[in-house]
Amino acid sequence: MDVPTRDLPSAGMVQHKRDGSMRHVTPATDLGRRDRTLRLAFLSAVVSLVAVFAAVGSTIPLFNIYRAEDGFTNAGISLTVVAYSAATLSTLLVLGRLSNHVGRRPAAIASLGLLVLGCLLLLNVHHIGILIAGRLLMGLGAGLASSSLTAYIVDAAPARPTWLASVASSQTVMLGLAVGAITSGALVQFGPWPRDLIYLVVIGLLLLSAALVAISPETVTPSPGGWRSLRPSVRVPVRVRRLLPVAAAVFLATWATGAFYQAFVPALVEEQLHTNSSLVIGLVFAAYMGPSALGAPLGGRFSPAAQRVGMIGFLAGWVGIITAITTGALPLFIAATIVAGAAQGIAISAATRGLLYGSTLHDRAPIFAVVYLLSYSGATIPSLIAAQLTSVFSVPHIAFGYGALAVLATAFTAIAARNPHTDTTSRPND
Repeated sequence: MDVPTRDLPSAGMVQHKRDGSMRHVTPATDLGRRDRTLRLAFLSAVVSLVAVFAAVGSTIPLFNIYRAEDGFTNAGISLTVVAYSAATLSTLLVLGRLSNHVGRRPAAIASLGLLVLGCLLLLNVHHIGILIAGRLLMGLGAGLASSSLTAYIVDAAPARPTWLASVASSQTVMLGLAVGAITSGALVQFGPWPRDLIYLVVIGLLLLSAALVAISPETVTPSPGGWRSLRPSVRVPVRVRRLLPVAAAVFLATWATGAFYQAFVPALVEEQLHTNSSLVIGLVFAAYMGPSALGAPLGGRFSPAAQRVGMIGFLAGWVGIITAITTGALPLFIAATIVAGAAQGIAISAATRGLLYGSTLHDRAPIFAVVYLLSYSGATIPSLIAAQLTSVFSVPHIAFGYGALAVLATAFTAIAARNPHTDTTSRPND
């Protein structure tokens, strides 16, 4: 059975002679060293997850350049989102439990390597097939990172504050996407080599992250069964299974909106809000992803109430987004995006904390695999539908469809949000 490193007996048991007897004592220095190595693991996992999703977000401000210089269409760009999300889903289904058997570090380093390969491929994008292939490699890496690095974060997170593990594991993704989009937008607009520089920067960050993980301690004891774990399996502990429908509604609606921002907002900002600035595109995308991390600590403290409040705020943001698209008001669009982003942070963190309630070390990678399966399903399915509808409907009309999804998810969450069971006498995996 996997055991958290922090629970292992200290290897530094020493003998001291006092009054003629020999005693085993755990030196305080060993306890301090163990805490420091866990802090290094936590920092390495957080930095690596930021790097993974900074790589994913780095492509978004370049979409308009690919449209203008290479003739890519809205449908083609939307299909790159589908390819990325489908690759992530497939990886989660097959490799979601692998880190329980081979360890967090090998799985994390492999995920970072896949992202490096994706970035190298994107250094030469002149055909939609290359863009799709690069995004597909990024999806494979992001899928493996989503289960292994998030579980690594929870394994190594400090015990206090209690909400830190759920917030760091769920919102580091959003922070990484925001950092990647803003940095990319700035480098595309003001830096040399606008089509390449961001990928070179991200490759450096990914390699640094791999080095940090390599020198960090492992939190899982490698165990047999790695090949068996590759059989697709989706499970969460029975004690939190009743929370899954509401969590699904939260993840599906919020991640669908994130996919909308990836695929359609670059064109929307240019055509409806009358600017083609790559930096503005990066800032608009970051305005949705970044505030999520600010709202998250509230959701990490309260569960059903936070999910309801978060989704109501998310819907209010969508009302503002639709209004801004209709009137062509860029400041309102950015303000409403910030509201929706902060509110989704509250809802997502609350849903994640509920699913992690009472989890064991062995539960965490499968739970995060389910979380991201739901999330990427929300990104993939609406994107696939929207890609087919771009020849019939305009981007503003497609935005109305995403707003309708937000209405449905908010209504369901308001009615059905629940607390996890708090019966501490039951076994964790009943």
